Amino acid sequence: MLIPRNDLDFSFGPTQFHPKADRDFLGWVFDQFLYGEVTGIQCGYWLYRAPTLAAASFLARQAAEELSHVKRIIRIQTLLGVLPNKPHRAVKFLSTGMMGGSWGEHVCMEMALGEGLVLTIFYALAATIDNPEIQKIIESAIVDEEKHVEFGEKETLNWLKRYPEDRSTLLAEAVLQAIAMRWLKNFALKKIPAGHPVLKKFPEFYDHTVSQFESRVFKLGLTDVPLREIGTFSRLKLLLLLPLRRMKMRFRRSTRKLLTETYLSDGWLVAPEAKNPAPPMDSAL
Repeated sequence: MLIPRNDLDFSFGPTQFHPKADRDFLGWVFDQFLYGEVTGIQCGYWLYRAPTLAAASFLARQAAEELSHVKRIIRIQTLLGVLPNKPHRAVKFLSTGMMGGSWGEHVCMEMALGEGLVLTIFYALAATIDNPEIQKIIESAIVDEEKHVEFGEKETLNWLKRYPEDRSTLLAEAVLQAIAMRWLKNFALKKIPAGHPVLKKFPEFYDHTVSQFESRVFKLGLTDVPLREIGTFSRLKLLLLLPLRRMKMRFRRSTRKLLTETYLSDGWLVAPEAKNPAPPMDSAL
């Protein structure tokens, strides 16, 4: 990954969540993840539209992993003794509202940046929940999420090499993600129990998460300066032009042929053995 786990980790110290005492807050947290994992299955939409058979193969595995994560989160909620509930509107926007209309948007916004945010929070939960089974479940999901983020990063970099003109569109969408994160933060602050030993560090954790998000935006090449250094006027311009840029980008990319039309020239089929096929089998059998 562009940002290793050591950098994404945030130290809450020795304090931890206790499943019984903190079950209402933790239940709300996992409600957000449950929705995110269910909408993660929308990666199946891109199976038919993936640029290569290798990418389609990755998405097929990812869809199965996302379904597995749904089951794992339900298991966590069972251990907490809570029932699944609706997510916050900001989470709906980040998960469903930010669904891309092009391959570049999907791998950048949903996988590299979106799942990168999820990963940062998973690391924090794995370190702070005082329950070995819940920690084990989260760590198993982390292994999958790291692969998804790494794939998204590589595909985003490849996309921008082919279509550098899409950079401003993806940057504007990243700014929208940052706004939604601030919206969710304000709501989360209302859910935090007063004086909680872990959650008293939430503002610092939020700043850390935003900092790492901005770092990934920079490392992906969406901007030449840190996101926080982009002025108000430039941000406003990005957002105002986003609908037009997005429409143009999706229109230009919509002419791309589907896998069913391109598979014969795919790297999987143009391997050395495919280029030099074996002699025909003896037909006299």
